[in-house]
Amino acid sequence: MSALKQSSLDAPMSEQEYLDFEKNADIRHELIDGQVISMAGSSRQHNAIAGNVFAHCHSALKGKTCRVYSSDVKVRVSHRKNYYYPDVVVGCSVDDSNEYYLENPCLIVEVLSSSTAKRDRTEKLLSYMNIPSLQAYLLVAQDRPEVDLFFRSPDGGWDVQWFEGLELSFQLPCVQTQLSLAEIYAGIFSALSE
Repeated sequence: MSALKQSSLDAPMSEQEYLDFEKNADIRHELIDGQVISMAGSSRQHNAIAGNVFAHCHSALKGKTCRVYSSDVKVRVSHRKNYYYPDVVVGCSVDDSNEYYLENPCLIVEVLSSSTAKRDRTEKLLSYMNIPSLQAYLLVAQDRPEVDLFFRSPDGGWDVQWFEGLELSFQLPCVQTQLSLAEIYAGIFSALSE
């Protein structure tokens, strides 16, 4: 932990206090409605799944101006002044000039765990849907080959598609690439596809 004492984490923080604190923190924290929330570590399986999605996006974005980032880059949800650490985030906006967070992501990916699934499906979903630049929010199950793809429809509203099974694939908005569940879960559930 940084110079800020643990008891100070219980008191509300301004955005600037949080950003200054987070630069020197030993563990990651999210800022939600002024409250600082400690982030738990992830399992190897969680990390491998996020890594597979990151690697696919990184490969698909070669030669393009968009960039993909792993779980150490925050997303700022400006209308709520909240900061989250998605597992994978893609940004294409030249307006995103802060070196520690994105305000204009086009894709956010969260790998679900038992401790985060409820927040990822409710609080974060609603917050992320209010980011004008966001084209898609991908929720990836950790314990089975299943994903939910929330995507912005042409009329500006949101739709969702659900995919289950390693043989399925889908078009990933923002990155503009075909992504299969077999790629997402490579090395995790490969025995199921044989």
